Amino acid sequence: MRQARTWMFVPGSDRNKLEKVDRLQADAVIYDLEDAVAFGEKDIARQLVHEVLQAGRAAGSPARYVRVNAMDTPYFEEDIRSTWGIGLGGIVLPKAEDPKAIARLDAILAGQQHTSPVEIVPLIETARGLYQAYEIARASKRIKRLMFGSIDFALDIQAQLTPDGGELLYARSQLVVVSRAAGIEAPIDAVFPNIRDTAGLIRETQRAKQLGFRGKLLIHPCQIGPVREVFAPSSEEVLEAEQIVSAFQEALSAGIGSIQVRGKMVDTPVYERAKRVLEEVSRLIQSKEKSDERK
Repeated sequence: MRQARTWMFVPGSDRNKLEKVDRLQADAVIYDLEDAVAFGEKDIARQLVHEVLQAGRAAGSPARYVRVNAMDTPYFEEDIRSTWGIGLGGIVLPKAEDPKAIARLDAILAGQQHTSPVEIVPLIETARGLYQAYEIARASKRIKRLMFGSIDFALDIQAQLTPDGGELLYARSQLVVVSRAAGIEAPIDAVFPNIRDTAGLIRETQRAKQLGFRGKLLIHPCQIGPVREVFAPSSEEVLEAEQIVSAFQEALSAGIGSIQVRGKMVDTPVYERAKRVLEEVSRLIQSKEKSDERK
């Protein structure tokens, strides 16, 4: 799957929203069988999501994931049995705390006849989960990224959530470092619950990007555009990256390993970062072209 920046939760019990998934401009959707579904609606949600997965995924539509209920609940095993379907991208596992539980889920998925490899996406939502994050990230080859659940995490550590997010800085930074150390992709940041506060959403997404996150969980379609814009390189970043790549490649040809561009020192790490910016722009252009073709 291409680099996914926007991950949209869709309640598994809401047939109307499930039918609109293919029209969403998110990179990935997460059919939710957990928090968004009342206890009395678990069975119907499971059935509706199963039907959607069986129907298959339209070309160019968002990648499909399912958030199941936690492994220590009576819903987990039936959730997993119902998730078989065409084009299932992965299972989002809430309250991920134990590497052994990841191995168990890996074994369960190995026994199912999926049409393509299914990811396991651990959702880190507790102090224990954060403490074990490196071992969790290394527990299965199916794990390509971690996700952060800030609301449950703050509740677990008895922290007070604030607009500037200072109480979550350590946890967010730790997940970025752990992901890098484990050799997986950058983590996906938590939801921003106030759907009317676009400015707050943008500020939080910018902070997450600065820390090293490369995507965000969403709860409403109105959040897709602002988050995508934050994670996309700005025109100024692109221009600077082009200048750095051009100048550094010319310097390398002349046997020079360190130069200045716009008054800043440029060496190999800076050059590599600039190349990643241009590669991201190329991917975004290709994605837009494919989207235009579908229209």
